[in-house]
Amino acid sequence: MSTFDKPTTKGVAILGSTGSIGTQALDVVREQSEHLHVEVLSAYSSCELLIAQAKEFRPNTVVIGDKSRLQEVRDALWNDDIKVYSGAEALEQVVEMDGIDIVLTALVGAAGLRPTLRAIRAGKDIALANKETLVVAGSLVMAEARERGVQIHPVDSEHSAIYQSLAGEILNPIEKVILTASGGPFRGKKRSDLAGATKAQALKHPNWDMGAKITIDSASMMNKGLEVIEAHWLFGTSYDDIEVVVHPQSIVHSAVQFEDGSIKAQLGLPDMKLPIQYALGYPRRLPCNFDRFSFFDYPELTFEKPDLDTFQNLALAFEAGRAGGNMPAILNAANEVAVARFLRDEIDFLGLTNVVAKTMERVSFEASPSLEDLLAADAEARKISAEV
Repeated sequence: MSTFDKPTTKGVAILGSTGSIGTQALDVVREQSEHLHVEVLSAYSSCELLIAQAKEFRPNTVVIGDKSRLQEVRDALWNDDIKVYSGAEALEQVVEMDGIDIVLTALVGAAGLRPTLRAIRAGKDIALANKETLVVAGSLVMAEARERGVQIHPVDSEHSAIYQSLAGEILNPIEKVILTASGGPFRGKKRSDLAGATKAQALKHPNWDMGAKITIDSASMMNKGLEVIEAHWLFGTSYDDIEVVVHPQSIVHSAVQFEDGSIKAQLGLPDMKLPIQYALGYPRRLPCNFDRFSFFDYPELTFEKPDLDTFQNLALAFEAGRAGGNMPAILNAANEVAVARFLRDEIDFLGLTNVVAKTMERVSFEASPSLEDLLAADAEARKISAEV
């Protein structure tokens, strides 16, 4: 038996275990218990589900972000020999534990940045489902990973597709990255059609079952804009060489074009468990019982150019990425505030773009920011976008 064939069990920390990605990751661990086991689970306030997960998967440690729920979780797990902590600082500390081989960062928004950096500095490989980490601080995060020899395995279906397409191509430069987008629930609509778009309509994604924040981002195409910035950092590709293609069937998850004109793409049914499993099991492709794609079930795959006049968030993301510095952090913070306001019915759908655009105009630009500068820009952008 070769070294590659020997069964190994990886210790996994799942940050954000009660969210959409986190629960699907636990589905993967449940099926792949021969290869994966849970060391850490974390949630912000979903106590009941976190407790149930801890009782099933028996991690070494759980972290509840909301400190007011700490005693509730401790009491529930008192007899289970599981350590229980609370707060953001505790989360940053537990990712350094010796039993952890890979950290799945599935936290929502910029909250994933600090624990991801701490895990990288501790030499832990990262399964990255929190795109805001690279959007806000891509230069710093990738530099830290290179310095410590840490591997970052993307979990987004699009970036996982590119990652898989690049396997075996280390000596072949990328000519173009092709990011596919479903188009969301408002594909084909014009800007005038979206003035009265409701929260319920925006949350009804045609292909994917995701959390509320990412679903709204998909409806506004900000999600694809954030993925463009993330792809720039993950694959070292210039923004001029990243193309977004609307592909409503969500079967071609993304592709890479090489210097000879050849294109490699990864295809599959729209199921996040596949990229999650690929990231956690890397470099092995673990056998599984996921549904299989058949060409005969999808005799027609279509592709369209994105409508940047209607979905201006995508254009704003390209603009922020090309500006560099702290501008992507400003874009991200303003968007997080805008989405939260939209979900509370405090702004309309077109307000998502207006808040981001006006905040980008007003926050101080810093060309070569430190981590402290980026966090300050994040805070300033949240304040100004709330005022906008």
